[in-house]
Amino acid sequence: MGGAAMVLPTVAHTQSGLWVPPEEHPHRATFMMWPASRAVHPDPVFLRMLQDTIADIANTIAAFEPVILLADGALHGAIKRKLRGDITLWDIPTEDLWARDAGPLFATQAGQQVISQIQFNGWGEKQVNRHDSQVAARVADRLGMPLIPSGLKGEPGGVEWDGRDTLIAHRSSWIIDNRNPGLTEDQIGQRLMAAYGADRIIWSDGVWDQDITDYHIDSLARFTGPGRVLINLPDDPDWTDPFHVAADTTFQRLQQSGLTVDVIPEPNQRRVQAIDFVASYVNYYVCNGAVIAPQFGDIETDAIAARALQRHYPGREVITLNTDPLGEVGGGIHCATQQWPAA
Repeated sequence: MGGAAMVLPTVAHTQSGLWVPPEEHPHRATFMMWPASRAVHPDPVFLRMLQDTIADIANTIAAFEPVILLADGALHGAIKRKLRGDITLWDIPTEDLWARDAGPLFATQAGQQVISQIQFNGWGEKQVNRHDSQVAARVADRLGMPLIPSGLKGEPGGVEWDGRDTLIAHRSSWIIDNRNPGLTEDQIGQRLMAAYGADRIIWSDGVWDQDITDYHIDSLARFTGPGRVLINLPDDPDWTDPFHVAADTTFQRLQQSGLTVDVIPEPNQRRVQAIDFVASYVNYYVCNGAVIAPQFGDIETDAIAARALQRHYPGREVITLNTDPLGEVGGGIHCATQQWPAA
């Protein structure tokens, strides 16, 4: 490891030769990021709750595969007291915890492992990102891996990939001036397909300007294999809620596109009742031998979700965690993790 990250020219989809392994592909490790910024999380009590939640997720994953946690070196001593001894800390400063969006997106090209770069910019400069916007490049530098720009600003949490040929995404997370001004839907789609090695992208509208991510797809629908999707929908939609309307539109769009779509319900009786709380069962993470998933305190729907994950990922242990602090800041377990695939 070591050496400077090599930045290669952005290339067209048909010439890129990039392929991002799907999440269920064997992993070398999981990358996570430490929430540390008081500018982002001003309440010190809540910040500690977030940190404890990240430590809990990291400790759970580490029973199945190595975990690399990124944090400013000055914080390592205090962080280690919360972690299993086999978790590795790297001195890469972070503001927040969203490794899915700011972390490295690993791909292969011509038999070589590289980092396919979708440039994080704080969800359109909605949040301070002096360090987080540099995380992927700093990981590439530490690993001595080529960094291949996609020509896009955005977040890997805003696109789902089946590992074979298809992407799904909400337009609201990509076709928006705070990420990609001046680019058309076709241009953005071509660049996303090039970044992942896909042949097609299925767009649905999503919701603009109602949450910090502009409705990331990974809180609604997830590929569980080629052509197969698990989607989380309310039992009793509120048709005045733009997220419920958009979710139904996406559900119909996925079915019309020929995908097999399995529906599970959102929780009805959850511990946190705040209207902006993200209560998504599909914001889970697949690691070696396990699926790490949220539970929200609804005995019935928690069980339905766990059974669905066991059905979609046979042979893996399904472990559920209380990650409510992540839901309170708009995300979940998937948002807090990024896989390093085995070569």
